[in-house]
Amino acid sequence: MASVVVVGTQWGDEGKGKIVDLLTKYADCIVRFQGGNNAGHTLVVDGKEFIFHIIPSGILYEDKICMIGNGVIIDPEVLLEEIAGLDAQGLPVTPQRLMISENAHLIMPYHKSLDQAREASLSKGRKIGTTGRGIGPCYMDKVGRFGIKAGDLLDPELFLDKLRSNVEEKNFLLTKKFGAEPVSFDAIRAQFEDFARQLEPFIANVSTTLDTARREGKNILFEGAQGTQLDIDHGTYPFVTSSNTISGNACIGAGYGPAHIDEVIGILKAYTTRVGEGPFPTELPEGDPVGDALQAKGREFGATTGRRRRCGWLDAVVANDAVRLNGLTGLAITKLDVLSGQPVLKIANKYLVEGEEFHCMPGNIRKSALARPVYEEMPGWTEDITRARSLEELPDNARDYIKRIEDITGVAPVIVSVGPDRDETLLLRNPFEK
Repeated sequence: MASVVVVGTQWGDEGKGKIVDLLTKYADCIVRFQGGNNAGHTLVVDGKEFIFHIIPSGILYEDKICMIGNGVIIDPEVLLEEIAGLDAQGLPVTPQRLMISENAHLIMPYHKSLDQAREASLSKGRKIGTTGRGIGPCYMDKVGRFGIKAGDLLDPELFLDKLRSNVEEKNFLLTKKFGAEPVSFDAIRAQFEDFARQLEPFIANVSTTLDTARREGKNILFEGAQGTQLDIDHGTYPFVTSSNTISGNACIGAGYGPAHIDEVIGILKAYTTRVGEGPFPTELPEGDPVGDALQAKGREFGATTGRRRRCGWLDAVVANDAVRLNGLTGLAITKLDVLSGQPVLKIANKYLVEGEEFHCMPGNIRKSALARPVYEEMPGWTEDITRARSLEELPDNARDYIKRIEDITGVAPVIVSVGPDRDETLLLRNPFEK
């Protein structure tokens, strides 16, 4: 029995979906522990692409139990669309295959209205780059103790009482502060009565179910969204998401004791990308031939928004931040194949900020924006590596690149992805096998 946490080490979009899908083969329970539908996990199976926003990627295995933990915020409409989409593809989602924590908070229509109105009110230099899906306002209500939880759908009287007070307050903000249109209490009530009917069979106590699974010797896989540098406390604030993305939140966001975690696997893209605004020291600006090549070959568009991802060289400063903050026990290096054909590869191992040397991301956002990477260079390779099925089949320079990442971070790779499909992956060590 083992409990394994999978987290992103950069700014998200590292390829967590594929790695979770791979590790799900060895797990009994797969748990999403934070974030909302502002994140997307993409995986390719037999040439067919699947994109998940809320449901754990492990849902493609019919004999596994997927759970949405209390740390996740749920847009019921999006969740039900995902369920319907899987049903249409011959993968029925039943309460035996998917469980929703009764303590997970719900994204309401007024959260999305506030998110969009607030972002629109900001000047260009102050915009966060939010997806407008209501994530921030929902977490604000959760912390402010005004939130509506999935379990509230099972108590119509409680739900309507909470909804009534929220609509009154949110409409005041929408109309008086932002000059936006109000939301309709009656429309939301009718919509969520239907949602409650459809979701009721899935709502349960995830924490107690996980504890039972642990006691029975089950393998448990915890799946995070976004990446370490988007953590609300430890990321490039304020250009971050609204939840804790690091491994410690796996326990909080699922109701699971930290002493029971055995492995923490960090997903590290072989280069670096970022969606939205905020510091990105190793960024290659649009128009740079290398950056454009990475963007095109890596198909770097957000799975949720479709926005073009900013691309740059591998940032070892960011990687080492992730090692420290998450307590990584292994790395899963993804998209190594995208680097094929680059004659020279660069890795940033420190920053210079106004003459000062930094070996971690500066906490001061102004300094983060001014950070200039100091690179080391390595020779690249030209071979197509997507057919490699072992490290020995990779070109020497590709193996040297992997080894350099291990030397810099002090963490050995357990997985190396050499292509987008499920079988284009090298499993060097199975974290579920102690």
